[in-house]
Amino acid sequence: MRSILATAMAWVALAGAACAQQTPATPAPAPSGPTIYVHVGRLLADPSNGVVQRDKTLVITGNQLVEIRDGFVGDGQVIDLRDAFVLPGLIDSHVHLTSEQNPNARLQAVTLDDADRAILGAGAARKTLMAGFTTVADLGAPNDAIFALRDGVARGDVVGPRILASGSSISVHGGHGDANGYREDVLHLLSSESICSGPEDCMRAVRTQVRAGADVIKITSTGGVLSNTAAGLGQQFTDAELAAIVEVAHRMGRKVTAHAHGADGINAFLRAGGDSIEHGTYLDDESIRLFREHGAWLVPTLMAGDYVARVASGPDNWFTPAQTAKALEAGPRMLDMAARAHRGRVRIAFGTDSGVSRHGDNAGEFALLVRAGLTPIEAIQTATVNAAEHLGISSQAGRLLPGMPADLIAVSGDPLQDVTELERVRFVMKGGVVHRDDRP
Repeated sequence: MRSILATAMAWVALAGAACAQQTPATPAPAPSGPTIYVHVGRLLADPSNGVVQRDKTLVITGNQLVEIRDGFVGDGQVIDLRDAFVLPGLIDSHVHLTSEQNPNARLQAVTLDDADRAILGAGAARKTLMAGFTTVADLGAPNDAIFALRDGVARGDVVGPRILASGSSISVHGGHGDANGYREDVLHLLSSESICSGPEDCMRAVRTQVRAGADVIKITSTGGVLSNTAAGLGQQFTDAELAAIVEVAHRMGRKVTAHAHGADGINAFLRAGGDSIEHGTYLDDESIRLFREHGAWLVPTLMAGDYVARVASGPDNWFTPAQTAKALEAGPRMLDMAARAHRGRVRIAFGTDSGVSRHGDNAGEFALLVRAGLTPIEAIQTATVNAAEHLGISSQAGRLLPGMPADLIAVSGDPLQDVTELERVRFVMKGGVVHRDDRP
C-alpha cells in the first residue's frame, strides 16, 4: 500500500511540475490611473551619469513613470516645471523618525509610549517628505511605533516617505543601544528583546527582529555619543558575536548595518561580512582596505557630528557629562573621516541621523559632503543611485526611468553648481501624487 501511495504521489508531483513549466509567467500589470504630463526644463533623470537633459515631458500614469518624451507634449493634466531643475526623489539612509534630540529627551524616554512615538513620527515623516526625501531608512526606533508608521505610510493613511525600518537596534547589555543612566528598575522596563550577550543570544535577537518585521538589521558595534554612559566609542560586541549576527541575518535575507565609531569596531564588523557602517568616525587605512575588499558602504552622517559638537560646545548644552565628552571628541572628526574615505574610494551612501539633528533639515548633509571633497554630482549620487543600491531598492528609487515609481523633486537653481539648492525644494511628487507645489 505504501509503495502504491508513494507512486501516486510522485505522479501527482510530476504532473504539477509539468503544468508549472507549461504555465506562462504572468505579465506585470500595466500602470493604471490618471495620466499626468510633467513639463521639465532641466532633467537629471539618472544621476549615475550626471547628464542633464533639457525640455522633456515626463508621462506619469498612476504611480509610475511610463515614458520620457522630447519637448513639451500632452493634452491632459499638465504640471509646468519648465523653469525648474528636476531630479529623482532623494533617499536618506539613516533617520530616526520617532524621536528628536531636545533638552527633555531623557525625560521623554520614560513619559512617552509607543503610540506617542508613532504620532511624533508621523509629523517627522511629513517634514522629511516635504524636504524632498521620498525614501528613508529608519535605523533604531521602538518596534511597534516605527513598524506602524511604515505600514501606515505604505497604505496611504500617513503622508511620508517610503520607509525601510530596522526597529530596535541590536546591542550588548549596557551598550550604546541599551537603556543607560536610569534607576535599575527603570532600566529593566526600557530594555528591549534586541539586547543580547553571547553569539547564541545575539542570533536570537536577530531572529526576533526579523519576526517583528525588520527590513534591515541595525546593530551598535561600538559605543555611541548620545548613550548616557562613559563606555567610550570602541568595540562593544565580540568578534564571535558580530560573526553570528551577520551570518544569521544574511541567512534570513536581511542586510546588516552597524553604528560604529572606533576603528576596532568598524574593522571587526567589516571582517565579519557586514554590509555597511553608519558614522565611521575613527576609520583607518585598514578600514578603507576592508570597505573596498568587501564592497561595503559608508554612511557618514556628517550632520550628526556637526550638530552634537555645536550643542556640546554651546552655552545651552543639555547633554549629560558623559554625552558631552564624547560629542566633543567625535563630532569634529567626522568631516575629515568622510574626506579620507572619499579619497580612498570607499562607496558612500547618504544618511543624516536626523532625529539627532532636526527632521526636515536633511538636505544640509549635501553641503557637508561637498566640504569633505565630493563634487556636487557625487553628493547627489550618494542620495540617489548610491543609497538605492546600498538599500537594495535600485528598481524602486534613485532614478527617473520608465517603469519606476514617479518619485521626483524640483528646485529653482542648478544643484550641480550650488548643492545647497537642495535645501530649497519647491516641488515634491511621490508615487505620482503631488505633496508639495510652491510654483509661483
